[in-house]
Amino acid sequence: MYQTLPPNGRLAYTSILDREPYDWPGGRRLAVYLAINVETFAYGEGLGAALGFAAPQPDVANYAWREYGNRVGIWRMLEMLDALDLPSALLVNAALYETCPDIVPAFRARGDEIVAHAYTNSERQDDMDEATERELIRRVTAIHREQDGRVPQGWLSPWISETAVTSDLLQEAGYRYTLNWCHDDQPTWLHTRGGRLLSVPYPQEVNDIPAIAARRMGAGEFADMIIDNYEEMLRQSAGQPLVMGIALHPYIVGQPYRLVHLRRALRHIVEDASAWLTTPGAVAAHCLASGCVR
Repeated sequence: MYQTLPPNGRLAYTSILDREPYDWPGGRRLAVYLAINVETFAYGEGLGAALGFAAPQPDVANYAWREYGNRVGIWRMLEMLDALDLPSALLVNAALYETCPDIVPAFRARGDEIVAHAYTNSERQDDMDEATERELIRRVTAIHREQDGRVPQGWLSPWISETAVTSDLLQEAGYRYTLNWCHDDQPTWLHTRGGRLLSVPYPQEVNDIPAIAARRMGAGEFADMIIDNYEEMLRQSAGQPLVMGIALHPYIVGQPYRLVHLRRALRHIVEDASAWLTTPGAVAAHCLASGCVR
């Protein structure tokens, strides 16, 4: 006997071909955003930086590799974004305000969006009980309010990890959207016990960790992936408005020999001038204001 699949209580299935058409601001059909993950890790304990060959704690090689991103890589990326006049969304571990206090203000001064990325990537959310997870979200939100003068509108969990109640807790804490669900090329609604939470597409493919660290893709190949994905989504967007995210980590693409290729890919998108270059928060705000997501 075949068993009935347990119901998915978060989202109902719809084909992208069966939805009402709409436009992004300026009549654009493709929205493109950069998600720059700026993370901090506990030294010698907890989940670590072992995307390279792991060693016993303290794993100095992997810890220092990650640290390079916050000391060097992020600043090279900032220089590149300024030169290309590109907005970005900074996905921030709240502990970063203490460990690297000058990073968030530098991006905030550009008008970039700050997205909550929990407290540290040394821990996952999916092994927390509900009370612990609720307190994590409350604490992270409070740190952002205290340090940045405002609270984030969006959330990405470390390692994209969720419990059965993560979306419920985010909606109850006042978050407007989540990046955890990577199931569509358009924003969609998630059902929660307190109402609806918007899901803005976040990339699992155009993402330097799975592409470069896991699949060992070369820097030039990754840049070509970004360009190819952009060109194909631009073609597809004639039929439906779409969202393309590009997920980046400074310790990976901030390395000089990778940065030169990333710059090439981003320059291609900027010079093509066909897409709405934006942030996930602006995508969410447009959807919430216009009611375009059913």
